[in-house]
Amino acid sequence: MFTSLSDRLAATFKNLRGKGRLSEADVDATVREIRTALLEADVALPVVREFTARVRERALGAEVSKALNPAQQVVKIVHEELVGILGGETRRLRLAKNPPTVILLAGLQGAGKTTLAGKLAHHLKDGGHQPLLVAADLQRPNAVDQLTVVAERAGVAVHAPEPGNGVGDPVAVARSGVELARTRLYDVVIVDTAGRLAIDADLMDQLKRLRDAVSPDETLLVVDAMIGQDAVQTAVAFDEAVGIDGVVLAKLDGDARGGAALSVVTVTGKPILFASVGEKVTDLETFHPDRMASRILDMGDVLTLIEQAEKAFDAETAARMAGKVAKGDDFTLEDFLEQMMSLKKMGSLTKLLGMLPGMGEMKAQLDSLDERELDRVAAIIRSMTPAERADHTLLNGSRRARIARGAGVEVSAVNQLVERFVDAQKMMKQMRAGGGMPGMPGMPGLGGGKRAKAKQKPQARSGKGAKRSGNPAKRAQEATAPAAGSGLPDLGALGGGLGGFDAATLEQQLGELPPEFKGLLDR
Repeated sequence: MFTSLSDRLAATFKNLRGKGRLSEADVDATVREIRTALLEADVALPVVREFTARVRERALGAEVSKALNPAQQVVKIVHEELVGILGGETRRLRLAKNPPTVILLAGLQGAGKTTLAGKLAHHLKDGGHQPLLVAADLQRPNAVDQLTVVAERAGVAVHAPEPGNGVGDPVAVARSGVELARTRLYDVVIVDTAGRLAIDADLMDQLKRLRDAVSPDETLLVVDAMIGQDAVQTAVAFDEAVGIDGVVLAKLDGDARGGAALSVVTVTGKPILFASVGEKVTDLETFHPDRMASRILDMGDVLTLIEQAEKAFDAETAARMAGKVAKGDDFTLEDFLEQMMSLKKMGSLTKLLGMLPGMGEMKAQLDSLDERELDRVAAIIRSMTPAERADHTLLNGSRRARIARGAGVEVSAVNQLVERFVDAQKMMKQMRAGGGMPGMPGMPGLGGGKRAKAKQKPQARSGKGAKRSGNPAKRAQEATAPAAGSGLPDLGALGGGLGGFDAATLEQQLGELPPEFKGLLDR
């Protein structure tokens, strides 16, 4: 979402970097580029005019002319104005003082009301509520059956006394649903209503009768974000005819422009409460204007990332893993599988990485990321015995061949996984011991300085007096380890080293290299 707008704004701000002072011509050129970017993102013209006028006025003011970095100050202004047109503050659902809270969903046919009803019910259930879905869409074929399936996936109850397909009175169904919630102690009622292919008198009349029958605490308009400025016109028509309290954007993940999100609040004056960002029942996010503005400007959304991690990672498991590392226990392949499965629960890896600041410049790499790689790694680890997961040194050639057959991969894939795991295990052990990152000098808070070096005892790699381990695997590892005191790791163990570069090639590009570094490259 917002891909095209983010790319255009990033290119615009790149032209401002390095300028110690911004002239009026620089500001005008920047505002002109922002205007073009917003129009291409399908933002409503009145919104674009108002937005760019405020940005230009502030950019020519004292807050930019007296700033140490004018370019960053312009980005700050654009961010604040984006937050403003997106609603300013996060708007939460208003819950009734005397349950049940009644939420009426309205919108055109195909906007995604039924699917969103299940997502909203699941979201409320996670928040400790007991929601009830009411099937009041008795016009669209199989709408009642679809809501029943969605409710089952969300793990919530559904009230569907009528078969639908043109049979039954939606007003009577909605009224009976609210009464059922009162008697069965459901604290939230979500009423799914019928839609039309276009706005007409019958649709509005039915919604008015439903509204009068159940007296909803929240009337939410579900808008398809992919229809652009038509979404704004739809919101205005529903607000004038029925009266809406807020907007929910559906299919926002499928719209690279995001014009509806940037227009609907300003034009209608109604806040956006939720955004649907995927097909799963869990893909519903509370709409935070400040976080969405940060995503648009490629500043990341770390707060949302943390919230998703808190939901996916079990607190007890996280505490156990932290204690295991603190006590010095080895990080095993079983632990690695457990953490990877928790990461997968957070959702798409591409979306998660996209929430990190600066990832907009790596869109090509993110798009080429194979989400199935986690499944392949999990299949390899699950093909191991419990003993092999606990001690990877048991994985000899025959065992790796058996694991590869069980996981349906080549032996090289098993070898690569074990190599990456060993490297990660080494790094964790060194950081735990206060030795800093492998091959790096001491850094504040990470250890590895002179005191850490003083504790290291030189060991002979070969010859008389050398201590050899009784474990064959460790003895083989010692035979290929780099010389002690070099301060650099064995580059050959880091997943293929430097891709075939030799010392002469690197010196042509980087200049004179340290002697010990050249020695490692020439080995």
